Amino acid sequence: MKKIVLLGDSIRLAGYGKRTAELLGPDFDVQQPEDNGRFAKYTLRGVLWEWKPMLEGADLVHWNNGLWDICDLGDGPFSAIDEYVDCLLRIESVLRGYTDKIIFATSTPVSPKMWGHDINRTIEYNKAACDALTKRGVVINDLFSTVARDIPGNICDDLIHLSPKGIELCAAQVADIIRGSF
Repeated sequence: MKKIVLLGDSIRLAGYGKRTAELLGPDFDVQQPEDNGRFAKYTLRGVLWEWKPMLEGADLVHWNNGLWDICDLGDGPFSAIDEYVDCLLRIESVLRGYTDKIIFATSTPVSPKMWGHDINRTIEYNKAACDALTKRGVVINDLFSTVARDIPGNICDDLIHLSPKGIELCAAQVADIIRGSF
């Protein structure tokens, strides 16, 4: 049985996480924090402290961060792009202490009606994250493109989280990339 750890923000917690575990079935021991990974620095704190026991013995870690970091709360993005990428690289370094199989999922788009978000900024942050992480051998799971094909259908009424359709699409994609890693 392969031990899989899913880390990430609410797109994982309230979105694809539970369904991914169901899709992977009994050959995979899927673990994930009950906590929202929020922004990259919060996830960094988690992998350095609270989630260490969960990470022990992991065969693969799949993780996402970004929606909080990208959001403009009124004075610019919550995390500057360089700060975001630096935190992701620090997380990756910690995760390497547990497994060589690391998958990073890109930030999903939100409804154009959602305040504080801009699709071009999301694309910019995703590109910076992917460029930095692929240089370190991290596999990229492009959830952005999957959700972007039908934002109204894949995003729920709160304008940011996945709809039931979006959850199914992302969970299937996460399960497929995990299965394909073994």
